[in-house]
Amino acid sequence: MRYSEDHKAQTHQRIIDEASERFRRDGVGVTGLQPLMKALGLTHGGFYAHFKSKDDLVEQALSAAVEKLAVSVDQTFAGDDPLQTFIRHYLSATHRANPGMGCPMPTLCSELGQRGQPSPTTDRMVESRVSKMAEHLQGPDAEQQSIAMLSTLVGALMLSRSVTDPELSDRILKGARQQLLKQVEGD
Repeated sequence: MRYSEDHKAQTHQRIIDEASERFRRDGVGVTGLQPLMKALGLTHGGFYAHFKSKDDLVEQALSAAVEKLAVSVDQTFAGDDPLQTFIRHYLSATHRANPGMGCPMPTLCSELGQRGQPSPTTDRMVESRVSKMAEHLQGPDAEQQSIAMLSTLVGALMLSRSVTDPELSDRILKGARQQLLKQVEGD
């Protein structure tokens, strides 16, 4: 039985959405194609009707995650105290507990870099965040401050997810959040 082009497009999007969540939650290396496809009720062989390779899927899934998150980031930066709100949200227990729905940088950036396959999508995501943050900082070094702040945000979230002690995890988030908020309020 032949499926319509619409069905193929919907299936393609379902694969991207599932992969996007799994890559952010578990990482690229841990996410196998066979379990991914099986979770969607599809066959492993059907994967290649949609993607050239796993790397192709990684790039499309990362792009989808960035596009999806851009809406909420734009809303945050359009509100009151945008930089403070962004910092509080990013370094929250909720964000820490839901990596599959959050920022892909803490999970994927180091893995893609270690694989020797950095992503141009990561470049766009970093540039976008740095630019948005720099708009709300004072002074000639706003871009450098934004780069340091983004590095702290991503690193603190990654560390908070990697420790076994819940209290230590909370202290990591709280410490980074307090220091960044002090820096922003000091401007």
